[in-house]
This record gives sequence, structure tokens and C-alpha cells, in this order.
Amino acid sequence: MFEEAQMPAQELDDLRFMPEIMVPLRHSGDPFACPCCANVFAEVLRLADIDLSLHAGQMPRAEFPKMAQPLLIENARIMTMDAAAPHADTLYVEDGKIAWVGMAAQQPEDLLDEQQHLQRIDLQGKTVLPGFVEPHMHLPPLAMLHRFSNIGPNRFATTDAALAQLREDAAAVASGDWVVGRQFDPSLQQGPDYLTRDLLDTVSTEHPVFVYNASLHLAYCNSLALEIAGIDAATVDPQGAEFGREANGAPNGVLKAGPAMAMVARHNPMLRQQNLADACLGVFNSANRVGITTLCDQGTGTFQGVGELDLYQSLKDSGQMTARFRYCVSQAAASKWDDADIQWGEGDEWVRRTGWKIVSDGSNQGRTGLQREAFVDSDSTGMAYIEKDELDAAVEKRLREGWAVCVHANGDAAIDRVLDAFSKAKTKGLDPAAKRCRIEHCSILHDEQITKMQELGLSPSFLIGHVHYWGKAFVEDIFGPEKAAKLDRTGSCEDLGIRWTVHSDDPVTEMNPLRCIENAVTRNMWRSDQLLSPEERVPVEAALRAMTIDAAWQCHSDHEVGSLESGKFADFVVLEEDPTAIEPERLSQIRVLETWVGGRQVFANTPGGGS
Repeated sequence: MFEEAQMPAQELDDLRFMPEIMVPLRHSGDPFACPCCANVFAEVLRLADIDLSLHAGQMPRAEFPKMAQPLLIENARIMTMDAAAPHADTLYVEDGKIAWVGMAAQQPEDLLDEQQHLQRIDLQGKTVLPGFVEPHMHLPPLAMLHRFSNIGPNRFATTDAALAQLREDAAAVASGDWVVGRQFDPSLQQGPDYLTRDLLDTVSTEHPVFVYNASLHLAYCNSLALEIAGIDAATVDPQGAEFGREANGAPNGVLKAGPAMAMVARHNPMLRQQNLADACLGVFNSANRVGITTLCDQGTGTFQGVGELDLYQSLKDSGQMTARFRYCVSQAAASKWDDADIQWGEGDEWVRRTGWKIVSDGSNQGRTGLQREAFVDSDSTGMAYIEKDELDAAVEKRLREGWAVCVHANGDAAIDRVLDAFSKAKTKGLDPAAKRCRIEHCSILHDEQITKMQELGLSPSFLIGHVHYWGKAFVEDIFGPEKAAKLDRTGSCEDLGIRWTVHSDDPVTEMNPLRCIENAVTRNMWRSDQLLSPEERVPVEAALRAMTIDAAWQCHSDHEVGSLESGKFADFVVLEEDPTAIEPERLSQIRVLETWVGGRQVFANTPGGGS
């Protein structure tokens, strides 16, 4: 933030008041929160004067390409995810939809009559699955980060290695250009807890250097970036955020919460040089590379309010989408949505509104998830993001309006509140099950809560990376072994017949369905030989279902995607190996060979192929 004496009066007024969509003030120090509740980029966009509607208007308009000719997939191991006919070896596609699927021996005699221009593909026994469905991610924030350098734990095990990558990035750009990293996570990368300006000055003193923490609630910058932003010892912390300080009060380069981060990030010209609508298409391309054909944003409106709908419409109008998109609007922008008079279910097969999202608490690893008991070595029981009576009222109101309601709840006390809200709604004649209402993350579950979910017909979606990436921390530092054992109870839900899914919450963890499937099947933990609650492991078939037909069902799209059945869109993925026939610990290593959407190949990882 500039010193007050250097700033125009209107800009000072803008900085004194919080944006309309914010998180509780105490949450600013949570380094492990998720984009569900992070209001980072909204402030960056506002101060950088970036309007998503203008980005949307710059996108070209075109029709979606049509299939050039019918397609016949032969000699494949097809897992249809259709319980009535789970296996096939032949798939026939016309006009973007599945015309027939089954065993070659049962192929109708007239199926290929008069097909002179038929594309035939012999997969030589390769595995075909419905395209994966990612039920919980955050598209606009991910698009904004997409072109920055990934220095996260999936690429670099140590802080030193991450800094070395940033030095390479600095050497590759013109003098004075910004060097920006993303996904840095000190909880998973060996090294200091924070990147200070002194550390980032070792990357460069000629380039501004800026790094986003994977949570998006923290960022770090070097001395030049602080100088460009006019931030020094005299700078007052913006409301709801703070600058990390050295003993003498000078900023140390650590930026806590959106307003502080925005004071620096706004000066990066790269923010204005990229078109975020086009960047969204890049996210779809990346999703295709890991076999995803449908994805769902779980926080629309927290980025730039109603303007995000213009962004989504421009994606469809461009005719360039390579994945289907669903989204849930955020309770945090409720007044804006009410003014816009939007309805549940509006859209088509490419872009559709499928839910109303409420955030009820913070994150467990950040010790802001709302708990029945205090965290280990703490008096804190976390925090509520919405008061109980307000949660009850919001659930009832949106169910009455016909919305499918999705509530973020991490702590067990938060889940208690969510179950109570849905129970009260049900006593008033509303039916959460009929609307396929969801609990997002649904992290810490007790037996009686699972039973209550079953009674109410609620469906959980688990951030399964909690088990893999942070399980060890939950056991040793956050909850202790007894409570940590109640994390992401996929097996117990499966046993009771509850439909459940797993998700990435990207950019919290990377979109990679096969990694999520492996995490659910093995329950292995990062840098540990132990398994977290091995009794909660699920069969690979159940995990595959969770990322295909059940995820499509949660996103109100199972009538058109999620399984390979006649009449559904020809959205499918070709894998090099059969997930049901290899060691569970190798599931994430299976190579995605091809991804198809509407009968068009949108990614190929074969010799001569391309994305």
C-alpha cells in the first residue's frame, strides 16, 4: 500500500473500506484456507481496474466444431459406469453423441450401413472410461494463476529448489519484468515457514518477484516489488489484512490476506496483458490432459460478482471450450445474485448453473474449521463464517427458490450446524435429497453424522488431498490420531450407500482424477509409511464411480455425461492401463492417452498426437 500522503483521496477511501465480499477478519492469518473463502483476486482486480466483462467482450465468437465423420472405437476395454451394462468393447459415435455401445458380437447388423466416411480406431485393448468429472474447483482464480510459474510441492520438494526455478524464470524474461510463482506450500516443502523479501532478493534484485501461497491467503514479494508498491515501515496495514514486519517495523515481504496482497500484485502489468477468458480456455486444456471433460466451479461471484457470468458466456460463445462447465453461485454475493434474478439450472450442455454455495467455516489445517473441541495444544475451536440462524435461513430460502444447496463445512461442529439446517428445512416440507444437496469437503465425520446424512439424503464431496498431503499433520499436530481418523470417511459412506465424490479444490491441490482415485483407494500420506484410517479405503471401482457418474450426478449432469450410454455425449478418456488391474499405489501414474469431448479429440498423448 502506498503511504497515505502519496495517494489520491478517492483511492484512500477505496482502501479504507472492505470490498463487499470478504471473509472474517481473524481469518487473514490462515495460511491453509481454500479459494471457497479467499477474496484475494477480487481486490487485485478492483485495484488494477480489470473488468471481466471487457475481457469477455474481446473473445471471438464462433460455432463449436462438428464431428467430421462418425467414429467407431473397436477392440477396447470399455468401463461404461452404467450399472446395467458395465463392460463393452465397441463404441459408435454420431453427431457428438453415443449411438451405440456394447460388445462387438452383439453389434446391430445395420449399425454401419451407408457409412462411407467412417473413422475407425482400434485401441488394441486400451482402457476407455467416461470422461472424468471434477466436482469442486475454482475456475477464475485458477485462470489468473495459470500462466504463472508452478513452484509447488508436486514439482519441488524443497524451498531451495523452488527458488532455483524462480531464478531460471528471472533469467528468461526481459529486464524489469515481473517474476511470479504460484502453489508454494511451506507445509509440504522443506524449508522456512515463509518466503521473506531477503530470500526472494536472492532470486533477483532487478525483477519484481511475487509468489502466491497455494492457499491464496498468503503471498510473498521481494524488496523491489515492495518499493514499486510504495510499501515501507510507515505504511498502515489495510483493514482485514497485514504486512509481515521485521523488528524495526519494515515490511519483510510476507503479505497476509487479500487486501495486503493486492497492494503489491496490482502493479504487475501481466495482469492486464492476459485475457482471463482466454486463460479459462487454457485451464480447460490442462484439465483435458488429465482426462477431465466436465468441471464445476464452487464459488462463482467471489471473484468479480455478476461479471463472472459474462466471462462464462464468452467461453461458450467462443466455440473453443474443450470441457463442459458447471458452476455454483456464492452466498457471499447473495445480494448481487438476488438483484440479477438468476435461477437454478439455467444454461445448456456447455455452461450451466447447478447450485447455491454457502461457506460455513474455515479450514482444519489452518485451525479455523469449526470444531466440537479445541485443536491440539490450543484453546481455539475454529470459527464460523456464517451465524447459525443465518445459515438456517439461507438453506431454507434457497431450497424454497429451487436451488441445490452446497455447504462448505470442514470441522465437525460446522457439519453439526449444516445437518441441523437441512433437518429444519426438511421439517418445513423441503427436500434436500430431491435437490441433491451437498456438503463440500465434509472433512471430520462422526458415525451419527454419517447416519444423519443418509437420513437426509445429503451427498458429501471430499477434498481427498487432505488425507494424502496433510494427513500426517492432522495426526501429529492438528487433531491427534483419534480425531484425525475421522477425516474423509469415504469407506463408511460407501458402506451406507451414500453417493459421495472426491475433488481437488484446485488451486488448493492440482486437478488430477487418477491421483484423487489413488488417494481414496490407498489412504496413503505424504512422506509417511503409514496409512490414515485404512478401514476407510474404497475399492477402485467405487473411486472410479465417484469421479465419473456420481460426480456427474452431483453436478446435475448425469443425464448427459458420466457414463457411456446411448444418447449421452461422447465424452470419454483413453488410458494406457486398466485401473482395476494394477497396484493401487500406481493409479496416479497411469498415462492418459486421449481425451474426447462430444466425439472430438481434445487431447492426445500418443506419437504424433497433440493437445
